[in-house]
Amino acid sequence: MKEFELKYGCNPNQKPARIFMEGGAELPLEVLNGRPGYINFLDALNSWQLVRELKEALGLPAAASFKHVSPAGAAVGLPLTDKMKKACFVDDIEGLDDSPLACAYARARGTDRMCSFGDWIALSDVCDETTARIIKREVSDGVIAPGYTDEALALLKQKKKGGYNIVQIDPDYLPPEKETKQVFGVTFEQGHNFFRIDRELLSNVVTEKKDLPEEAVRDLIVALITLKYTQSNSVCYAHDGQAIGVGAGQQSRVHCTRLAGGKADTWFLRMHDKVLNLPFKNEIRRPDRDNVIDAYINKNEEDCCAEGVWQKYFTEQPERFTDEEQRAYLDSISGVSCGSDAFFPFFDNVQRAAASGVSYIAQPGGSIRDEDVIDCCNKLGIAMAFTGMRLFHH
Repeated sequence: MKEFELKYGCNPNQKPARIFMEGGAELPLEVLNGRPGYINFLDALNSWQLVRELKEALGLPAAASFKHVSPAGAAVGLPLTDKMKKACFVDDIEGLDDSPLACAYARARGTDRMCSFGDWIALSDVCDETTARIIKREVSDGVIAPGYTDEALALLKQKKKGGYNIVQIDPDYLPPEKETKQVFGVTFEQGHNFFRIDRELLSNVVTEKKDLPEEAVRDLIVALITLKYTQSNSVCYAHDGQAIGVGAGQQSRVHCTRLAGGKADTWFLRMHDKVLNLPFKNEIRRPDRDNVIDAYINKNEEDCCAEGVWQKYFTEQPERFTDEEQRAYLDSISGVSCGSDAFFPFFDNVQRAAASGVSYIAQPGGSIRDEDVIDCCNKLGIAMAFTGMRLFHH
C-alpha cells in the first residue's frame, strides 16, 4: 500500500486528505479493518513509537492510550494488585495475570479512564486474545500493533459493528534521518528525534540524595519516554511501571506539574477503599462510573452524594470522601517519579510534585535558578537527576 485515502483531515472541511510515502515507497503499515482518519494516524504513529521505545528500554511489553496526539496513559506489563484490577475495571478478566501485554494495556487505560474514553491504542507486541477482550468492551477508536493472533483479530473486528480501526505496523521500520512538515505552506525540516532514553541518562544526580533504586530508574524512563511523545510543555508522573499523570500542552511549566499531579492524585485515590466500594447500581455502565468516580473524588460538576442525585447511581447513599481523608491518604504515598520535558524554572514545581508523593525527578537542568530548584529538592528529601536533554514534541 503506497497511500491511503482519508475521509478528511483534522476537520470535515479539510479535503482531500491522505497518507503516503515520499518517492512512492510502500507504507510501513497495513489497515486490517475499518477506515482510520487523519488524527487516528497521528495518534497511531506517535503512540507506536512510544511503546516500541518502552519495550526496547525496559525489555517488557508496553501499551499506550492516546487521545489528540498525547498519551492519556502508558505502561509496561507488570502484574496488577487486586486493588489495581478493581480500579482499572479488569478484575473480571480471566487470564490477565498470564498476559503481560494485557496488564500493560489495563494499566495504560485504567490510569486516566476519563481521558482514555475513545482512545487510540498502541501495543508493542502481537495482540493476544486477553488483551483483545479488554479492548473489545471499552470505547475506543482503534489499535496499532505489530500483529494480532487470529482469536484477537476476530474479537476486535466485532467492535463498532465491524468498523473498528485495526492497523498493523512493520516492527522493523525505521524513519528517514530527516523529517518534514508544512505549516501555512511553509515546509519545515528537522532531524528525526532518535535520542535514546536509558539508565545512563540518569547518571548525573545533582541533589544531596543520590540513590535511585531500580524501580525509580524504571519509572523515570517510563516518564521520559512518555514525554518524548507528549505535546509540549509537558510533565509526567510515573509509578510502578506506568505513567499515572500526564500534564500536556500547557504554556506554564507549573501548570503542567499541577495538571499531572492532580491526575496522579486521582489515580491513587481511585484505589482507596471508599472509592473501590462505592455501591453502584448494576446497570451503571463503565463510562458513567468513570464520570461518577471522578466527581466523587474531585467534587466536580455534580454532587453525586447529594439527596436526589445519589439515587441515580447507587443502591445506597455513599459517605462523602472528605478533603481531610484524601489528604491523609495522599500523604502516605511516596516513591513516585516525575519527569519534565524541559527545565524547572522555579522551585514551585518541586513543591507541587512533592505533594503527590514524588521522591525522584528527572529534568534537563539549565535554568538560571537551578540552585533554587536543587535546594528545594534537598529540603524535601528528593533525588533529582539532570538529563541535559530537552524533549519537546510538537
